Amino acid sequence: MNPKYKLLRKSIFFDFIGMLSYFIPIVGPFLDLIWAPIAASQMSKMYSGTKGKIASVLVFLEELSPGFDFIPTFTITWLYIYVWKGKKEPFGEPIEVEIIK
Repeated sequence: MNPKYKLLRKSIFFDFIGMLSYFIPIVGPFLDLIWAPIAASQMSKMYSGTKGKIASVLVFLEELSPGFDFIPTFTITWLYIYVWKGKKEPFGEPIEVEIIK
């Protein structure tokens, strides 16, 4: 499977975990206190560079803010990097071609 689609599946999974606390009354907000630093850490591991750092801060703040658990931050980050900004997959080894006339 293509590595970028593995990253998408992982993103959807982490968004699902983040949304679970939204549906657990009373205990849910306290679970967000535990999940927020874990989510931020995973975001910075999954998406490197400046974009990953910014996304990890956003996911941290989103998870700590009450009522925002429904936002799929991981998936939005994936869409931003691979669809809207059009990050290309790294190419393998170059292929030498000889043109015969």
